Amino acid sequence: MTLERHAPALPGRAVIEQRWNRAVFVHWRVDPTDVAPMLPAGTHPDVHDGSAWVGLVPFVLSDFRFLPLPRVPFLGTFTEINVRTYAVDDAGRRGVVFRTLEAEHLAPVLAARALFGLPYRWARAGVRTDGQLIEFRSRRHGGRHPGTRLRARLGTDTVDTPLSRFLTARWGFHERHLGRTIWAANTHEPWPLVNAELETLDDELVADAGYPQLAGRAPDSVLAMPAGHPGFRTRFTAARVIAKAPSA
Repeated sequence: MTLERHAPALPGRAVIEQRWNRAVFVHWRVDPTDVAPMLPAGTHPDVHDGSAWVGLVPFVLSDFRFLPLPRVPFLGTFTEINVRTYAVDDAGRRGVVFRTLEAEHLAPVLAARALFGLPYRWARAGVRTDGQLIEFRSRRHGGRHPGTRLRARLGTDTVDTPLSRFLTARWGFHERHLGRTIWAANTHEPWPLVNAELETLDDELVADAGYPQLAGRAPDSVLAMPAGHPGFRTRFTAARVIAKAPSA
């Protein structure tokens, strides 16, 4: 089933808003049995063309605010890099499951952990652009911790395929939090996507997130936002409990 490019109406009031831009989507096919043990209770791997998918997704975040309050001061614009996969729950909600999220500002790291239980890590991270080239770097704080360096050349051909929608048209996320599985919905404009080509990928984050078999393996899909795109705002609802973790 092809996912819709446009987000459905939010099922409740939005509580967080932020702006996303400069995103690059690097994905690998994996066996669904490699993903299933890492998913929250009440969900199972979402599959496209017989495969589950693992992504390394860097982007730039700005204009963070708790609604209806104004933007949080001093945050400015910062880089975030996540390792993620995809799940569907018993009600048919298809979403992202984050394995790790690197961010260079501590305040949103702490807020996202508290509100949603998201596995944020505080890191030194940044991005550079030069025309059609974009490069992300990240290294977690605290000694010899995992990092990544990704350099891609952005194309100009628009991409809108069943696979690109499967990997990017995700209108919520599932997460374990306080012994329960939660779901939080989001809404934003459809992702504007172009083809992209990796020039460099020196990554430790995907292996650290539980997928060492992908280290050194060429990705199966590389997509990106077009160079110079201004980005768009995204809004998240408060989390809803959808399942409890099984008793030990």
